[in-house]
Amino acid sequence: MAVTGKKGKQIAVLTGGGDAPGLNAVIRGIVVKAKSLGYDVLGILDGWKGLLDCSHCGVLDLDQVSDIHMLGGTILHTSRTNPYKVENGPQKVKDNLKKLNCDFLIAIGGEDTLGVANKLFKEGVKVVGVPKTIDNDLNETDYTFGFNTAITRATESIQNLHTTAKSHHRTIVVEIMGRHAGWMTLESGIAGGASVILLPEEPFDLNEICNILKNRKKKGKNYAIIACSEGAVPKEGQMILQTGEKDAFGHVRLGGIAERLSEEIEKRTGIECRHVVLGHLQRAGDPTVFDRVLGTRLGVKAADMIDKREFGKMAALKGIDIIAVDLNKAVGKLKTVPKERFDEAKLFFETD
Repeated sequence: MAVTGKKGKQIAVLTGGGDAPGLNAVIRGIVVKAKSLGYDVLGILDGWKGLLDCSHCGVLDLDQVSDIHMLGGTILHTSRTNPYKVENGPQKVKDNLKKLNCDFLIAIGGEDTLGVANKLFKEGVKVVGVPKTIDNDLNETDYTFGFNTAITRATESIQNLHTTAKSHHRTIVVEIMGRHAGWMTLESGIAGGASVILLPEEPFDLNEICNILKNRKKKGKNYAIIACSEGAVPKEGQMILQTGEKDAFGHVRLGGIAERLSEEIEKRTGIECRHVVLGHLQRAGDPTVFDRVLGTRLGVKAADMIDKREFGKMAALKGIDIIAVDLNKAVGKLKTVPKERFDEAKLFFETD
């Protein structure tokens, strides 16, 4: 499809990083609102990679985005590309925006995607951000879209695993996404009735976990579910964890904590232990009602922010309102689980 927008009235939009349920709702919200304000919206394919390659799907019309808010994934596709790791990458992005007749850009993504957007803003790009991450770890917003869907999927899995754990008198370690922030594990673990919850924010004591499982067994509870963040780590010296290769943003590819933990628990307690890695099942499928509505509202706000020239800002949920906040504050520091929230969860660990 040809680029038909006029310079000064065309907005480029991209989705970067991991996919999250609700992305299409945001795109739909942007297009519908932008059209009502007299703008065209150019869909950029494959995140920042698309702006480096000048890959686009043309101007998005109302028919193309009709009903896509009910679908998971992103019609624009995505990638984990960092323009600042590519030779002359930022300048290529700026040159290609000009080539595509786009004076404005809306970047939908998490810490990494919005971090790039913030840097580009400081270099003169008229950009607005929309927070997206199933980890819910972005500052300056109460919730990110995709999080509600992901914890719903994880909760259903944890809840369902109770039946097989009970049937076989087993402990099952469920590995849940969350590199540095344990919001998903915390909320799905509480909702799904996990016996123990392990978060990246607080290194776990393997001996304490084993004691909890032994105490459950003494009380006749011959099964347990352990909800474990992929980024959870043991106290120093208790286990040896291996790290993998890094992505374009310098993040080590995580995975394997549940397997190692289940092996150690069985070895130390004699209790049969298995592990389950939920992986991409958490971010797959159609979004929940909450994420459809939140995504739609964020998209509408982002287009409105472009029209009001609120560049270098991000659409955010505060209470029940969608407001504009500084991108710089949003990406400056991760929002992690505070100690008091984890202490609430610990009340349900059977330590005695």
